[in-house]
This record gives sequence, C-alpha cells and structure tokens, in this order.
Amino acid sequence: MAAKTMATLSGFRFSLLAVGLLAGTGALANEPQLAAAPPSAHQAAVADMLAHGLTVTMDQARIVRLPARVTTLVIGNPLIADATVQSGGLMVLTGKSIGSTNLIALDQRGEQLMSVQIRVRPQNDAVVQVYRGVERETYSCTPNCERTIAIGDSKPFFDTALGNSRSRDGAASTRGAAAAR
Repeated sequence: MAAKTMATLSGFRFSLLAVGLLAGTGALANEPQLAAAPPSAHQAAVADMLAHGLTVTMDQARIVRLPARVTTLVIGNPLIADATVQSGGLMVLTGKSIGSTNLIALDQRGEQLMSVQIRVRPQNDAVVQVYRGVERETYSCTPNCERTIAIGDSKPFFDTALGNSRSRDGAASTRGAAAAR
C-alpha cells in the first residue's frame, strides 16, 4: 500500500505525508524518526481525493484545487464529466451524465501526476428508467422528468438526449461568449 501511495503521489510536494505513510508500515524502522508536522489541509484533501475519488452531481460544477504543475487533464469518458484547468491550480469539474469515469492529470512534459476516479450522480437521485420491451429510456426527475443520457438506453432515445445536451451546451457557450464581448 505504501509503495503504491508513494508512486501515486510522486511529483507532488508530499514528503511529510509520505514519511508518515512509510513510518506507519515500519519501512523506516532503522531510520531516525522525524517529528512530522500534520499535513496541510490541501495535502489532506488531495490524499482523500486520490483514495476515495471525486463525486459531482449531474449538470453541476465543483471546484477542486490541484497539486502544483498540472497543465493537462484527460477525462476517460467526456460524455460523463468535463474538467478544465484554471489559473491558480484550480480545476472545474462538471458532471454531464450519470456514471463513472477517470481523470488523469499530466504535467507540461506529459508525465502523469495523478489518476482519480470520477463519479457523477443524478440530481437528488431521482432517476427513472422506463422499459418498453427491450428498449430503455432514462429520465432525471428533478422535479420534472426530462431525458438524460445513460449508457444502455435505446439508440433513438440516447441519440435524441445526446443531441439535446449538445444543443444546450452550444447555446450556453455561444451566449457566454456573446455576453463577454
């Protein structure tokens, strides 16, 4: 566990946290023990994110402070979540559809700094799936039932929901750009 944690945290400034993790395993039994200060709130938050992943609600954004040097984010399935790096080491994570995917953070040289699981949950957990024979449709009912994108829905329903989502995203982007002028 400690070796895996060290590999996951390499590239970050977590020397005190890493020493604490190794000391707990007895890996440093013959080394003099340092009086390590408790990890900072940011270090603890990143360690928690690596251990437990991130959860975001569909159609909502979450701000996450990233470790230093992150320049590129890669999302396994961009239909489930989207993320952007902002100045000051902030990431904006947006839930796009219900499901799970991964996020990989790279530095400027393309080296992997972290990998974390992303879970997108429905709003208020009010998701209804309607079956018509073998065809399935998924609705998010918060409070009104509206089509949502879910892997496994029938192709016509999925394509319609995806088209609606892309149209909405395009309209929001266009209006946002026009308002900034």
